[in-house]
Amino acid sequence: MAGGPDAASGRVTVLGLRSRQWMVVALVLGCCYLLLSAVSLTGAWASLHREPTNAELQRAANAEVARRWQAWPADRIFPDRLSYKPEDGDGEFATRTGIAASTTCEDAVDAELAATLRKHGCRAVLRATYTDHLEGVVVTVGVVAFPDPWRADRAYQETPGAREPEQSGGVRPALRAAAFPGTASGRFADAARQARTADRGGPYVLLTTSGQADGRPAAAIKKDRPADPFTLAPQIAHTIARSLSMRSLPDCSSREWRC
Repeated sequence: MAGGPDAASGRVTVLGLRSRQWMVVALVLGCCYLLLSAVSLTGAWASLHREPTNAELQRAANAEVARRWQAWPADRIFPDRLSYKPEDGDGEFATRTGIAASTTCEDAVDAELAATLRKHGCRAVLRATYTDHLEGVVVTVGVVAFPDPWRADRAYQETPGAREPEQSGGVRPALRAAAFPGTASGRFADAARQARTADRGGPYVLLTTSGQADGRPAAAIKKDRPADPFTLAPQIAHTIARSLSMRSLPDCSSREWRC
């Protein structure tokens, strides 16, 4: 009987086992627990020190691209100079006149366009203004940041496309002009917007709005131009989009990456 004396030896038993047998059971259980702990620690160490899988590298690369609007310095997103090619000439360089301080979606675009961008998760709009080689044409470029490429694409599909100068006057809705006093873009206000374009790269939509450095509105243009004076706008926007959306090989040892 459990807990009673053994009839043969007079020793006390518990659940049919004597004290020495319970000591053996305790030692076996202790070894099992130690073995399980060692296996768990080995697995945890291996998980922490193993090479990332291809799927993890892809997620890290996508996440790094989506953070660039915050992580990159403004002058890396908007370089001082960007190359473009006029319709009837050799390659030239557009020069940056300034970078806008405000990054809110509502401040950067017309209200009608802001509603569309917000609907798809607009995080911020970064703007900078460039002038062409002769400083006669002004282009404001806007980088609209979204959480992922899919929402960026949906917003892009609903964004008004390119529009060239018309005698109806200006373009709307569009990216708002960013003027910088004391530069060639100092007179470039919303009333002077004559053309707009849209592009997309990864989780970013690139918007441009263009005009002339003297601030004249589209309604002041009475004659057809022999060539498009705003051909640099989509070119420099595409260059910025390509730089922002090009995925790099993840370096999991760097603080810039989250593998």
